[in-house]
Amino acid sequence: MVYKNSVQRFQEIVKIMASYGFDYLVDSKIRKKTKSNPSNLRKAFEDLGPTFIKIGQILSTRPDILPAEYIEEFSKLQDRVPCESFEAINQVFLEDFSKDIKDCFLHFDEEPLASASISQVHKAVLKDGREVIVKVQRPHIYEKMKLDLSILSRLLNLTKNHFKEFLLDPQEALDELFTSTEKELNFENEANNIEKFYKLNKDVDFMYVPYVVKEFCSKHVITMERIDGIKISDTKTLHTKKIALEQLGKKLALSFFKQIFEDGFFHGDPHPGNILIKDNKICFIDFGIMGELPNSLRNALNEMVISIVFEDINKLISVLMSIGIRTGYVDRNQLYDDIEYLMANYLSTSLSSIKVSLILEDVMDVSSRNNIRMPKELTLLVKTLVIVEGVVAKIAPDINILDVAIPYVKASTKKNWFKDFSLEDFALKAFRFSKDSSKLPSKLIELSDSIIRGRAKIQFEHRNLEKPFSSLNRMINRLAATLVASSMIIASALIIDSNVGGKIYGVSTIGLIGFIVSGCISLWILISIFRSGKM
Repeated sequence: MVYKNSVQRFQEIVKIMASYGFDYLVDSKIRKKTKSNPSNLRKAFEDLGPTFIKIGQILSTRPDILPAEYIEEFSKLQDRVPCESFEAINQVFLEDFSKDIKDCFLHFDEEPLASASISQVHKAVLKDGREVIVKVQRPHIYEKMKLDLSILSRLLNLTKNHFKEFLLDPQEALDELFTSTEKELNFENEANNIEKFYKLNKDVDFMYVPYVVKEFCSKHVITMERIDGIKISDTKTLHTKKIALEQLGKKLALSFFKQIFEDGFFHGDPHPGNILIKDNKICFIDFGIMGELPNSLRNALNEMVISIVFEDINKLISVLMSIGIRTGYVDRNQLYDDIEYLMANYLSTSLSSIKVSLILEDVMDVSSRNNIRMPKELTLLVKTLVIVEGVVAKIAPDINILDVAIPYVKASTKKNWFKDFSLEDFALKAFRFSKDSSKLPSKLIELSDSIIRGRAKIQFEHRNLEKPFSSLNRMINRLAATLVASSMIIASALIIDSNVGGKIYGVSTIGLIGFIVSGCISLWILISIFRSGKM
């Protein structure tokens, strides 16, 4: 059932947040006593239900939005939601297919195989005897999430000053979350993801992709082949089945580098529960989260890995600045120093203990500190690589994923260069270069002539020099006032000595006035120096 109204849900959210110590977010009179506790925020999200659990799970893949301690805590989020009744699931079927579940399947398990925040999975048998799994969305989950996200948006507008720990504008982050959630709530997208993944990997002999039963797929339901396989983390059973774990680890790594560098379409949630081994083949399940890398980003990633391997810092900086979004002034010298320090740390470590994901995480962290935000596709990729490296380390600890990555990246770079090479485009660029080059001698003559005749101009651009210039102006003004005061003192002394003009108590009036004025100027200079705090 959908929440009765937004006011009721708003009050519920505020009450739960307050119970975990986040009352300062919604009441400006309450001061924030201590630093926010990521563990408490995770618990609050679990109590707030499916929307917040899903938001937390998505945020756990976004180190570009939240600091590391929040990412780590949100990775622990558990789907503690009760199962939907069979009647509620059947109602979803009736609305989407105008058919009762019993009319669609030979057999359908009323007890769910698994239950998550937005859906639950049931085992079933098609009328032709094929075993399938049916993932059904919870009733009204979209409406509930939409309401929760609109309330969150209002809360953010009221409390935006409290979210300084966010690395991205909170409202921008929420908009991205809404887009991601909306996409994940449309199961037709997942069905399309499976079909695309199958087309890209059908020729890989060690991969198996489950088929989709399109007849029973909709926005709220997806039906696919049931994979009766072994979890990739179940090394004991894999040993019993005489499956070579080292070869399996290498195949998994190769599979991911193909997905990343060749296909630009990779599985975004490859935890051990989503990777099964069937007939000695790797089989991925759950295609709700998929990463996509456009060709330009793939090429940039290739260049990034190669520049890291060959310690080409300037090339790495160029790649980062070409794909990143600048969020402020970028000091290239500071960026160079930070990356050089990073490289020096890795050089002191043996190659066998270096992790690709860790290098990329550190590079992205350095970029963020230097006002360069990496594309969100890259943040999901790094998160995915962390999981893959963990799985490979568990089943085949002697395999270093970097040893698999480097040859693949080199081969992929050559392949992409030849694939993108166009003779017509090359000829056109060569013609333009030769045409521009022919103008070079005349341009050099013009330049030298301008220098000789004194007509050459050099444009300078200053950055952040307002304060130094202001200080310099004040210093010059004080110096000028000091010179005037000194001159007046000397002149007044000479006038008094020569007894020129009228006298007061036997002293020259003009000289006396000169001494008083110069004294006032000197006093003003001293007061301004003391006020500035700089002697």
